[in-house]
Amino acid sequence: MGMARIAVTDGMSDEGVEILENGGHEVVLRHHEPEEIANGSLLEFDAVVIRSATKLPSEQIKASVNDNGGIRFIGRAGVGVDNIDIAEARKWGITVCNTPGASTRSVVELTIGHLIASTRHIARADRTLRNGEWAKKLLRGSEIGGKRLGLIGFGRIARGVASIASSFGMEVHAFDPFVDDAPEGVLLHDEVDEIFRYCTHISVHCNLNEQTRNLVNSERISMMPGMGLDGIECGNHIVSCARGGVVDEFAASKALESGQLTSLALDVFEVEPLVESDLLRHDSFHGSPHIAASTLEAQARIGTEMAGLLIEYFENGRCNNSLN
Repeated sequence: MGMARIAVTDGMSDEGVEILENGGHEVVLRHHEPEEIANGSLLEFDAVVIRSATKLPSEQIKASVNDNGGIRFIGRAGVGVDNIDIAEARKWGITVCNTPGASTRSVVELTIGHLIASTRHIARADRTLRNGEWAKKLLRGSEIGGKRLGLIGFGRIARGVASIASSFGMEVHAFDPFVDDAPEGVLLHDEVDEIFRYCTHISVHCNLNEQTRNLVNSERISMMPGMGLDGIECGNHIVSCARGGVVDEFAASKALESGQLTSLALDVFEVEPLVESDLLRHDSFHGSPHIAASTLEAQARIGTEMAGLLIEYFENGRCNNSLN
């Protein structure tokens, strides 16, 4: 297919850019606002690489291709593709690819970090120190060993979390309607409600769609037992580094207020960037600004993997891990 002109709207590692440029392709690093895309700003490109900040719904895709050209390839530098209308892309013959494995370790590590930070009140402890308080007696936490961890979704990241959690002595439970087997020591359930009934600690790992939107709601949070497998009243804890919108943030805030939920840690939110939220008034909530894949190592892997997919596509006219 020859040299391609590639728009990179949300950044790419130097390694990835270098691979593409050495392959004879032109890389243009610039963010495109939704209005620009809707007005055809991507028509002058052969491909676009995005992360979570850029949305490509039907309207933007239609505006990015016509009979004279436009984008033929959409690369999602990361895992989730709920910001791309894949069906619309298919109609126009646009290939969509992502890099699902490149950020796995980084997301796993942040998930475990949030889990431990929640149960040991690390964020709250830091805030009290900054306020001149020595709140040692008020910040008694609980160990994660001897507790049940429920995983909603059981793909690469959840399996990595399961492995580390097991090494801490947690009993791991999982629900995923698309998975039939699990490693030894992981208990698979047929119903998502069973995860909430059994587990004091829950980590979300599913995509956002109409079936999973607000899946973590007030009714299910109320099912959580509050007592660990070891008989310790450890409370109930939820972590999500998956997709915003799976956790009903209003319901979670109410559960924090009532005490049914002991802690909540989110890296993803229904509306990003998060400007105002009732969650922010709770000491038992802590969050991060969608940084699960934001490590030097993950971004280098994502960039090089995406560059490889682009080169493969423009050399062969296809991509082995195409999503459509």
